[in-house]
Amino acid sequence: MRKKLDAGQAGTLRYQRQFGDALVCVRYRHHPENGKRYTTVEIVVDERQTFAVAHATPMQADTLIAVHIDYAETELRARAKEAGARWDGGRKAWLMTYMEAKRLGLLGRIKGAVE
Repeated sequence: MRKKLDAGQAGTLRYQRQFGDALVCVRYRHHPENGKRYTTVEIVVDERQTFAVAHATPMQADTLIAVHIDYAETELRARAKEAGARWDGGRKAWLMTYMEAKRLGLLGRIKGAVE
C-alpha cells in the first residue's frame, strides 16, 4: 500500500462526491511487477443501533433492567417469561433482573437499568 487517505483529504474528493458520508478512506496501492495502480475505497454499508449499554459501575444481580427481545423471537420470549420477566409497553422492553438476563445470554440486548 502506497497511501491511505481519510475521507475529506485531497485525493479523496472524487470518491467523497460518489459515496458521500459513507466514505471512510481511500487507499492507493501500486503493483511492483505490472506497474499498475489500484484504488480501493472503504465505505460504510450498514449502521445499526445496538442495545448494549455501557455501565459506569457493575450491576448488582438483582438490578431490574430493560431488555430488547423482538416480537418474532417467540421461544426467547417464552423463556424470558418463565424466568419471571414482564413486558413493559411504555419502554417496549422486557423487564428482568440482571442475573436472569445474564443466565439467558441477553447482556448484549440491555437497553438500560430501570429506575
